Amino acid sequence: MYSTLIVARMAPESATEVARIFEEFDRTELPGQMGTRRRELFAYRGLYFHLQDFDGPDGAGNIEEAKSSPLFTAISADLKPYIGAYDPATWKSPKDAMAERFYHWSAR
Repeated sequence: MYSTLIVARMAPESATEVARIFEEFDRTELPGQMGTRRRELFAYRGLYFHLQDFDGPDGAGNIEEAKSSPLFTAISADLKPYIGAYDPATWKSPKDAMAERFYHWSAR
């Protein structure tokens, strides 16, 4: 399993709408095609955290491959009013918003 953590900016009052958008998206076939096993969204003081677990070793690559899908394009457009880049000067793709894991431990 592979995990990604996307960090961005989000107004706290947007959480309900962002959750609704993802709830609709997660009913489509794209999460399964991407190998998404789990998604969790968090908000903290104007920050947005999107934790996603994938089957296989390359979740970041799965996201990059999915970018050309009409479903991916649509959810990106739907989220745009609510989610902003953490650092707009350096953001070019979702990969630019991914936190770098520097430690991992698991009981399994």
